[in-house]
Amino acid sequence: MDQMDVIDGGFAAPVFNAQTVFRAVMDAMARPGTVQQVAGLAQPPAPLAATAGAVALTLCDHDTPLWLDAGLQVSSAKSWLGFHTGAPLAATPADAHFALVANPANLISLENFAQGTQEYPDRSTTLILQVDSLTDGAPLHLEGPGIETTDSIAPTPLPRHFVEQWKQNGARFPRGVDVILAAPGAVACLPRTVRVKTMEA
Repeated sequence: MDQMDVIDGGFAAPVFNAQTVFRAVMDAMARPGTVQQVAGLAQPPAPLAATAGAVALTLCDHDTPLWLDAGLQVSSAKSWLGFHTGAPLAATPADAHFALVANPANLISLENFAQGTQEYPDRSTTLILQVDSLTDGAPLHLEGPGIETTDSIAPTPLPRHFVEQWKQNGARFPRGVDVILAAPGAVACLPRTVRVKTMEA
């Protein structure tokens, strides 16, 4: 592995760049289904994409155990994330504050991640799913807090049986995971409070 792969590609202006990404993620979380633009502020090594890398640099630090999917575990992105965020690797999905997923189609079930507790629902995992597009997948119908009536989004790829898994996730409220969808140049979010259906359902 080239040492420069680990060192290069972080935020050029860390404080300003992190604030920009954080604001986009918070806006997307507050208004599920909306797409917030995020410029290519980071250049992580493959298979980690620019937007997912920027979100990780913004949210992860030495206090937030990070779980990586199989493709990221065996790539230089693992060392890049360690160098730029200081985040320790979570021993299991249930130990993770954040999960970074380069290949959502092969993701383990959402129930394997930290769900929080009734008293501390925030002690759950936030999943950062690296997607190819927010508009080219099967449309999802969204309802819930932060959505005036209904909204829709069409991310791809998604985990298998995602709509059914998300229904189960909602049933665990206030426990459950939240999802950040990191697409090229943009983010969208699915907080656990949002209800997701296929457009046909």
